[in-house]
Amino acid sequence: MFDFERLEVYQVIRELNHIVFSFLYKQSDIDADIKDKWKQASMNIMLNLAEGTGRMTINDKKQFITQARGSVNISVALLHIAKDLGQVGEDDFNSLFDKYEQVSKMLLGMFRSYANQKDIERS
Repeated sequence: MFDFERLEVYQVIRELNHIVFSFLYKQSDIDADIKDKWKQASMNIMLNLAEGTGRMTINDKKQFITQARGSVNISVALLHIAKDLGQVGEDDFNSLFDKYEQVSKMLLGMFRSYANQKDIERS
């Protein structure tokens, strides 16, 4: 098992991606560009977290956590666009928004825990 697989935030992101992908595959009303960008942004949350946990320095880890949070923000912005276009209903919007917010908070907590650690370079 890899280190990132043990993280609760990874498991939450993994579940969220399953929900998002299942939702998007069922929706024929959502613009194809929005779907593609949303899938990519949502995947990037997970991928940046995984890559960041494999980095050796605290600064590198924080950079990838920051990128993961950026992808959360992109996903939420796309969710807003789809809602504003009438392509996502209120209940689905609220459910997905809440999950993204949970992930964002978890990533922020992880970032802060790294920020409190001394960076030890490994050779």
